Amino acid sequence: MTAIKPTDAGIAADADPEVDVPPPIDPGKETNLAEGSRELLGPTGVLARNLEGFATRQEQVEMADAIDEAIAMQQSLVVEAGTGVGKTFAYLVPLVQAGVRAIVSTGTRNLQDQLFKRDLPRLLAALEQSPVIALLKGRSNYLCLHRFQQLRRSGQLRDPVRLGLLEKVRGWLDRTTAGEVAEVGDLSEHPGLLPQLTSTVDNCLGSECEHYGDCFVVKARRAAQDADLVVVNHHLLFADLAIKQQGFGELLPHAQVIVVDEAHQVPDVATRFFGETLSSRQLLDLVSDCRKEASEQSAADVALVGLTAELEPALRRLRLAMNRSSERGSWETLRRQPQVDDECVALSGILERLCAALEPLAPASSGLESCWLRSQRQLDQLNRLRAEDDNNYVRWYELSRRGFLVQRTPLSLAEPMRELRSAVADTWIYTSATLSVSGRFDLFQQQLGLEEASTVSLPSPFDYQSNALLYHPADLPEPASREYVECLMASVVPVLKLTAGRAFLLFTSHRNLRLAAEILPRFMDNPLFVQGHGSRLQLLEGFRRSGNGVLLGAASFWEGVDVPGEALSCVVIDKLPFAPPDDPVLEARMKRLRDEGRDPFRNYQLPAAVLALKQGVGRLIRDYSDRGLVVIGDPRLTTKSYGKVFLRSLPPLPYTRDLQRVEEFLEATGISGVESL
Repeated sequence: MTAIKPTDAGIAADADPEVDVPPPIDPGKETNLAEGSRELLGPTGVLARNLEGFATRQEQVEMADAIDEAIAMQQSLVVEAGTGVGKTFAYLVPLVQAGVRAIVSTGTRNLQDQLFKRDLPRLLAALEQSPVIALLKGRSNYLCLHRFQQLRRSGQLRDPVRLGLLEKVRGWLDRTTAGEVAEVGDLSEHPGLLPQLTSTVDNCLGSECEHYGDCFVVKARRAAQDADLVVVNHHLLFADLAIKQQGFGELLPHAQVIVVDEAHQVPDVATRFFGETLSSRQLLDLVSDCRKEASEQSAADVALVGLTAELEPALRRLRLAMNRSSERGSWETLRRQPQVDDECVALSGILERLCAALEPLAPASSGLESCWLRSQRQLDQLNRLRAEDDNNYVRWYELSRRGFLVQRTPLSLAEPMRELRSAVADTWIYTSATLSVSGRFDLFQQQLGLEEASTVSLPSPFDYQSNALLYHPADLPEPASREYVECLMASVVPVLKLTAGRAFLLFTSHRNLRLAAEILPRFMDNPLFVQGHGSRLQLLEGFRRSGNGVLLGAASFWEGVDVPGEALSCVVIDKLPFAPPDDPVLEARMKRLRDEGRDPFRNYQLPAAVLALKQGVGRLIRDYSDRGLVVIGDPRLTTKSYGKVFLRSLPPLPYTRDLQRVEEFLEATGISGVESL
């Protein structure tokens, strides 16, 4: 397959609106629509006739054509499709037409629901096709009947609000068919209650559960096994692949084709599932479940109560011993601290005694047997963490206010991913709006062992030249300087007054975010929506309603956030988003590259930062009618030679350092607010 290489790849974000009417196909372009997906997506095709609001997009046709070829040749394909290409229909039409058994994996549960409940039904109705489709989520999305009944019997809940929610769940059970806890809307406001109502891999009783025949997870998986097309999310997909790698059973059906949408997330998600994690949360959950199961077995209650009482303070002591360290760092360094090692030894001893106490009690109930097996696994994990590790992994820790997590992460995913692809499906399609750097896919392909895959890059059809502008303020100090955030805000405030707010300020660190949140109220009265002061959903809803708000966000707002229209007219990015150099995983991977004789900056740090910047910039233009301003503060965009790599990889935005040009652009596009220079 010939790769399509644009001069300026159009980049942006995730969910493409399928009903926006784009400009017509350029008559000078190739429009010889052959039979198959090209015909269906063409200007005289069945979708144009049957689907309200549908208009042919040349880039969408080309993407579908490439996918048709990949399916026919049973090859892997990587497709970068800029915002507005309509990638959802571009991969769904070939899947449906080919009649293959397929899995589509999306980045989030919200995108899963959109695909399954909106896009697929509309498409299948227009095509007059009726394959069996299924939606499958991770077990934490479904009510666990065993844990629900156990919680009701235990009498542990004293709070009237939570008791009321429990009764609401009981009433909802009479009506639900899917058993998804998201259907009980109020539960999302009580995150501490959800883990008590859902199961994990650790605490699920499996076929030994008395509710197995009515289990919502089991029903969803059976439906998936019988379906022609299953919609999952990345966490579930890679949980399943990790289970396959370990030689155990599988959650998902065998598929001929797997489409991975929002594929830029895959390296991070896969890394988590092909590693190993031990956390204080896991151990506290074990304590809680031991107590619940013991309360229903009088003999067990006496035997276990003392040991579970010992485990909690042991975890607190270990967490306190870690306090001298940074919030995230190398486990190899931390575990050698005498106090940390002493507390790990003490914790290991308590877990050994807990295993010994649970073993004779395990036959009494499936729940106690599950606790016994979990205690063994967690003891083994803790002992492995105290031992030396091999050179193919990096071990690191992360501290929260009261807890900790220790992760064992593979340095490379390439070989395990190659093995899994060959064992799981004939054809793999990876697609996203942000996969290439200067039109090349080197980093993504190397990370996942996809060097032999075909690649296609399709620019966004949006008119960035007319509808957007990149403003790069002059005379800012280096980002490492102490006065940088103050100077950046001084440059940004006049812009925010011109746009009447309606802006996202995206930061590369929580420190910079906090400083900006302290500075801005001194210069403007617009409502501020600051990450950490409410959930992401609450902040976004408040921002949309305000009409002139300014939202300050860090990593979680750089992608997966969609605010089309005038509500968002400006995106400000504080710095080029290089990963922190002291990140333990980054340090280990850079060392590996140096040992291999490769430049870690050019081969890893730089392309990763470019892809992250593309995601942030992609928040702005989400529709054909969107207009807006991008502000990038970092002076390295022009003072460093690598700044050109960032600029070449962004959508073709006109560039200026002149604030007067910004005002003229905002006035010409109708964005300008009430104040002028």
